[in-house]
Amino acid sequence: MTIALYVAVALIGYLLGSIPFGMLISKLSTKTDITQVGSGKTGMTNVLRTAGKKAAALALLLDMAKGALAVIFAELIFGGDFLFKAGADPLMLMQIAQALAALAAIAGHSWSIFLKFKGGRGVATFIGGMLAIHWPAAVFGGGIMLIVGFTTRYMSLGSISGAVTAFIMLIILSLLRLDFLKPYPPIEYVIYSLIGAIFITVMHHDNIRRLLAGTERKLGQKVEADNSPSPSNHSKIA
Repeated sequence: MTIALYVAVALIGYLLGSIPFGMLISKLSTKTDITQVGSGKTGMTNVLRTAGKKAAALALLLDMAKGALAVIFAELIFGGDFLFKAGADPLMLMQIAQALAALAAIAGHSWSIFLKFKGGRGVATFIGGMLAIHWPAAVFGGGIMLIVGFTTRYMSLGSISGAVTAFIMLIILSLLRLDFLKPYPPIEYVIYSLIGAIFITVMHHDNIRRLLAGTERKLGQKVEADNSPSPSNHSKIA
C-alpha cells in the first residue's frame, strides 16, 4: 500500500512538473516556440530573453507553484490514519513522500512528457518544492539566486548559488539541531536539497564552461529564433 502511494506521489509530481508554463506563456505572448530560441529551455531566463519581464515573472511563479503543489499533494496523500495502523512512523513517511514529489516535479520540468522530454533546468521548481518543505531555506536560497543573478547579470551563476545556499542552510540547521520556526530539518529535506543542488549544477554544466571561458551570455542580451538544427546548437545558453 505504501509503495503504491509513493508511486502515485511521484507520478503526480512528475505530471505537475511536466506542465510547460514557459512554453505556453511564450506562445501566448509572442507566438514564439521557446524551444527553438536561445537555449531552447523553458525556464524563466529564456522566457525573459524572448517574451519580456512580465512573461518571465509569470513563468517563474507558475514553475515554482508546480514544485509546491507536488509537495502539498504528497502531504495530503500521506496524511491518512492508516499509516498509524500499519505501525509506521507517519511523519517520516510523509517527509519522504514530500521530498520524492518535489524531485519528481523537477524531473518533469526538465524532461516534460508534453515536450518530448525537453524542458528547463529545474531551478524555479526546486525553489517551489523547497518553499513547501522549508520556506526559510527557499526564501534565503531564492534571494541569493536573484541577488547574484541580477547583480552579475549571469542568471546561471545565480541559480547555482541559490540552490547550493539552500542546501547549506538546511544542513547547518539539521547538524546544529537549529530551526527558529519548527523542529530542525529532517534528513529527508536535507537529501532533497542536496540532490536538487547537484542536479541544478549538472544541468548548468554548459553554462559553467562558458562562465569560466568568459563567453556566457548576460541578462538583457537578445536572442534570435533558431528553427533549424545546426552544429552550433551546443553553444546555446540557459
